[in-house]
Amino acid sequence: MTTMKAAVVPELGAKLEIQELTVPEPGPGQVLVKIEASGLCHTDIHAAYGDWPVKPNPPFIPGHEGVGVVTATGPGATLHKPGDRVAIAWLGSACGHCRHCVAGWETLCEAQQNSGYSVNGTYAEYAVADDRYVVDVPEEVSSFDGAPLTCAGVTTFKAVKVAQLQPGETASIVGIGGLGHLALQYARVLGARVIAVDVEDAKLDLARALGADLTINARTTDPVQAIAEYGGADVAVVTAASPRTFEQAYASLRRGGRLSCVGLPADDKITISVFDTVLSGKKIIGSIVGTRKDLVDVFALHAAGRTKVIVEPRQLEDVNACFDEVLAGHVPARLVFTF
Repeated sequence: MTTMKAAVVPELGAKLEIQELTVPEPGPGQVLVKIEASGLCHTDIHAAYGDWPVKPNPPFIPGHEGVGVVTATGPGATLHKPGDRVAIAWLGSACGHCRHCVAGWETLCEAQQNSGYSVNGTYAEYAVADDRYVVDVPEEVSSFDGAPLTCAGVTTFKAVKVAQLQPGETASIVGIGGLGHLALQYARVLGARVIAVDVEDAKLDLARALGADLTINARTTDPVQAIAEYGGADVAVVTAASPRTFEQAYASLRRGGRLSCVGLPADDKITISVFDTVLSGKKIIGSIVGTRKDLVDVFALHAAGRTKVIVEPRQLEDVNACFDEVLAGHVPARLVFTF
């Protein structure tokens, strides 16, 4: 094929356009991937609307939860070959030599490129990607399931990991959606008791089906009081995008508790008691996606049957309606465009 279908952001805040574009050629160190599935992450909506301080430059193709098959390689790309199935994640590339990269924290590299943000992403039939930063997808993981795991999965896996959740501890997962339903499962894999907090009964039904020990509807029940009555939380992972949820999650921590921040509220200011932080020995941790190694672990857990991805298929032509679905809160967990 010489042309491909792609969803393009023509300008920030505008509706996406389905365009027929020339299939890109892989440059030095790149691979060309025929996309089989691409998840819809809320970050894609932020990118299209230009919500964040560092804005992408339109026109661009969003998407960073892409799984597909390598069809061609550029000069010097020797790690993958045509026929390999790989995932294209948020971390499109990093410098590889800064203090963060060499310490295993490549996601903090200040020279990183991000798929679907600073470089074109996976809302297309084909995408080019850095040969070093795509991740092999095990045979046991379908492209359909693998797409959400490439961001929603690795992001929440990392959030639970950096919070140092221990077996027998209690974790509260605030926001049971595309990210939260996976965070809940990773907490259970680690042997924790899990509290699920949301404002929608349907999301809490899902949490119970996935093994939550306690569910709390924060619209009708004070989550701080309810969690305190349960004994408090050792770890709180917040995937919701409301400053109030972060404050409530922090207040629900017992002494020595850790707040793992994942969601990015548009109003990004929260009020936290320094007195309580010091006297209670609490920690506030920012967690940003995960490394290639983290994604390998996420795929391995899924291949072993330890996680279940709640996902619904969609067509790329319906991308704008899908954005509306997500913003309206009508999506059980994750949407995936199939090709």
